[in-house]
Amino acid sequence: MPNISGSFSGTTNSQTVVFLKDAPGHQLSLGEIVGVQESPVPLWDGSSLTYWSTVDLLSGQGTQRGYYVNAHTNGDRDWGTFEGKVTSVGSEVTLQGTFAFSGGSGTLSGVTGGGTYIGRMTSPTEVEMAWEGTYELGEAKAQTA
Repeated sequence: MPNISGSFSGTTNSQTVVFLKDAPGHQLSLGEIVGVQESPVPLWDGSSLTYWSTVDLLSGQGTQRGYYVNAHTNGDRDWGTFEGKVTSVGSEVTLQGTFAFSGGSGTLSGVTGGGTYIGRMTSPTEVEMAWEGTYELGEAKAQTA
């Protein structure tokens, strides 16, 4: 499986936060983040990433789960899921987890693989992440690639 890596800078396009009354400091949020990826792998470099996530925090600790889609500069797309941990201490919010490809179009049809990500909120509406992993194209595409 070929290796991939890169970074992502994104901005919150939409966010809703609900403060729950079951326990002090419990909140749920739903958000959409958009931005552009940088990668030494040409297929991923410059791709536009959109992801949608739910975050469940209790006293600054919690989980993040969601879905993403990458729109590549050649018109192909890949999409998948992610999940991880969120830690909030004061104004510092960090993210760490895993992602997995669910599918793709064009040359990325049948893509499989996944990896890890680590990131931080640089402001209440901005995020920076670094990611790495592996991928494999669908069998028919791999033979012609």
